[in-house]
Amino acid sequence: MAIYFQFWKDMIRQVLIGPRIYYIWLGFLGVLMLIGSAGYYYQLRNGLIVTNMSDQISWGAYIANFTYIVGLAAAAVMLVIPAYVYKIKAMKEITLIGELFAISAIVMCLMFVTVDMGRPDRFWHLIPKLGRMNWPISMLSWDVIVLNGYLLINLHIPGYLLYKKYRGQPPTDAYYMPFVIISVFWAVSIHTVTAFLYAGLGGKPFWNSAVVAPRFLASAFAVGPSFILLTLQIIEKYSSFKVEHEVYRVLKRIIAVSLLINLFLLASEVFKEFYTDSAHSASAKYLFTGIDGYVLLVPFIWTAIVLNVVATVIYASPQWSRGMRNVNIASVCAIVGIWIEKGMGLIVPGFVPSPLGTIVEYSPSLVELAVCLGIWATGFFVFTLLLKAALPIEIGTVRHREENWEFPRSSSWP
Repeated sequence: MAIYFQFWKDMIRQVLIGPRIYYIWLGFLGVLMLIGSAGYYYQLRNGLIVTNMSDQISWGAYIANFTYIVGLAAAAVMLVIPAYVYKIKAMKEITLIGELFAISAIVMCLMFVTVDMGRPDRFWHLIPKLGRMNWPISMLSWDVIVLNGYLLINLHIPGYLLYKKYRGQPPTDAYYMPFVIISVFWAVSIHTVTAFLYAGLGGKPFWNSAVVAPRFLASAFAVGPSFILLTLQIIEKYSSFKVEHEVYRVLKRIIAVSLLINLFLLASEVFKEFYTDSAHSASAKYLFTGIDGYVLLVPFIWTAIVLNVVATVIYASPQWSRGMRNVNIASVCAIVGIWIEKGMGLIVPGFVPSPLGTIVEYSPSLVELAVCLGIWATGFFVFTLLLKAALPIEIGTVRHREENWEFPRSSSWP
């Protein structure tokens, strides 16, 4: 037990020390978190009326970001499968980063659900058996269950492996491999349940489609590894952690295939909506062409499509995807393009036009933007701290010793 407490003590110590750029980054995120906290306090005092959500559009920027970030959490599975199923050793060494990334993403997901409820005291309704979850009918109740289960799995696996590495002992397969296998299916399930949250609403034709779940997974498996790919380069620049070329090669293949599938499914949806030209296509027309002069989302969705096409072309081209500069540009295009398409481009049109045929447009208020910014900053803050604590153990610069000793203060982290 003493070693376990020393393990936590050493990780906390690693979080507290670092070079100037580390503190500047945390300070920058801290300012954004304060802005978000101020926005949330204002919303708590005045109610959800300070948002631009309404009876006609009851889900806005909060649920849009929630939907997008669930995909980021699920994308960790794209690192686990090559590492543990296909036994690619280089990928195995970065699964820790993917799992820490998933933990940060789930924290953001739960925060977005909380702020969307208006008051935090309502959160207890999401606790099984205690609150009124309407389980098993409500898809949201399933979503909360699978998200918390996924969070526990991702806390256990890296926690156990880091502890064994800290002690210099080989991990026991029986203590973590079953959870690795479960996490593969669980990661798919969390985003599938999120997709069913929309696809199960028969009164919303824009969402009531069988390809919503495959589209969610394809876009998640493109944007999640894109985030990881950029993160790995930053980690390599500011630490002694080295990533093998094989890792980037595998990630690029995963992203390329996922982007192609995502574009294909999007084209299938567009064909279905516009070729049939039924009354159920009104939401798609509002999104892609506008209706009666209401064109708020039109420039955004076409920007998203252009960005997705650019990302797909670069990743699918053997010549253009060879250089990391092009790959980084394509990754940013994919991250932004899918955020627009899967976020506001999916949520808002589902409510427009209303069941009465009226058109009410929605754009986030300043309060919503501040809260969203604060939650994103919190996610990156958590991810940074987790990396700062875990990487020194992963690299081997921090190990358990029988006697007390002082850690060297390094000019670079970890």
